[in-house]
Amino acid sequence: MTAVLVRATELRARFAVALAEMYGAEVPAYTTLVEVSRAVNADVAAALSQQGVEVGRYGSLERVTAERHGAIRVGSERELEQVGRVFAAFGMHPVGFYDLRDASASSVPVVSTAFRPADPAELAANPFRVFTSVLAVDDARFFDAPTRERLERFVEERRLFGPELLALADRAAAEGGLPQDEAEQLLRLATDAFRLSTEPVDRAWYAHLERISAVAADIGGVPATHINHLTPRVLDIDDLYRRMSERGIAMIDEVQGPPAWEGPDVLLRQTSFRALAEERTFREADGSVVTGSLRVRFGEVEQRGVALTAAGRDLYDRLTAEVDARRAAGDPRTRVDVAREVWREHLPRTEAEMVVAGLACGEVRLVDRSRADGLTSVAELVAAGAVVVDPVVYEDFLPRSAAGIFQSNLSGAGTKDEDAGGAAYDAERLSAVLGRPVLDPVALATDQMQRSLDALSAQLRTPLTLHAPDDSRNPA
Repeated sequence: MTAVLVRATELRARFAVALAEMYGAEVPAYTTLVEVSRAVNADVAAALSQQGVEVGRYGSLERVTAERHGAIRVGSERELEQVGRVFAAFGMHPVGFYDLRDASASSVPVVSTAFRPADPAELAANPFRVFTSVLAVDDARFFDAPTRERLERFVEERRLFGPELLALADRAAAEGGLPQDEAEQLLRLATDAFRLSTEPVDRAWYAHLERISAVAADIGGVPATHINHLTPRVLDIDDLYRRMSERGIAMIDEVQGPPAWEGPDVLLRQTSFRALAEERTFREADGSVVTGSLRVRFGEVEQRGVALTAAGRDLYDRLTAEVDARRAAGDPRTRVDVAREVWREHLPRTEAEMVVAGLACGEVRLVDRSRADGLTSVAELVAAGAVVVDPVVYEDFLPRSAAGIFQSNLSGAGTKDEDAGGAAYDAERLSAVLGRPVLDPVALATDQMQRSLDALSAQLRTPLTLHAPDDSRNPA
């Protein structure tokens, strides 16, 4: 008799819950963050319903409220390869390459990818994702030769993931799941692998790394990895920021990412409460063990908007640079206020207009076939009321925002020798380490939109374009 398998989708959902329960017990303020997120989401959904706006355009309320992303940090390519095997058991693929080394003024010597489902149906079932950073130990701008050699030795000697966990993970990935008993064991071992270690921290070694980078110390100065934050998703991040502040919880200075404005939410907005002092044990130079504290874990929250095309990302980068230029030229307003003005000057006011302009990704849906006769473009079909455009939700991350969150929670700026040579990292290097390709998030979203357009073309039995042939709009 063949055993019934617990499939990757269910494993992933149970893994997300197990991590949330563990993290909530370790960081009580996280539970408050989740409670406030749920209240905000319920209030936003009720308000949208009263306005006649479809609540589920960016995902059902159940999905948004259950959605989490986690963040972990590892110290070597060997550890990255192993954590990739663990996440493969849960149907999570590496998506996107993020270089945080030059994304902020502080010293953040890591590059990252995110492990998540890639198929839209799997995302809808459970979108749990883990932003995973690896220490760029070979980047001489951060680590001199003696520090690099000791770091490599320290990381090589530790074991984050035991052989039983890796063997179960490999089986689950190969077979698409595990029988119930083995599935429970996999979940227990995987959750424990990201639990905060109680082993003493070598104070002198940690302090040495912390002078270079607090992030480096959290990765290479401790005996194990751990969840740095679990991030609920919220439908109104500004309201959440206000409510958390009213509860007396210290938040970072601002919401990272695009501004709030009257047009479409694009990409990703993030904020967090500040890292809290947590009790840890330290080993002193004389071998004694004492109690102290570290501030490394924080509570992040996110609001997701529409995914952008390659042209849209190029425009986003130009607009971000324009915001920086205006502030550098003396504009006294906050970054968010300047960005809101720039957004109004350059972006269309609706998601449908952004999609038609080739800037954003959307799925087209036929709502009135009688109005579609003779029309051959999405722009015409939308204008006629024959088709609506549902946004493709941005499922990924922004290097500058991630670095901004890190920077806002660091104990110091650290050091970086700009005259020293850097180290080359890209998606291809991480792909080689992981033994599978790091997927392109823009391509995934664009392909999802194209499949929708192809399906509508088949439904209407006519080739479709985004805009009419005589439309001279320029996406840039």
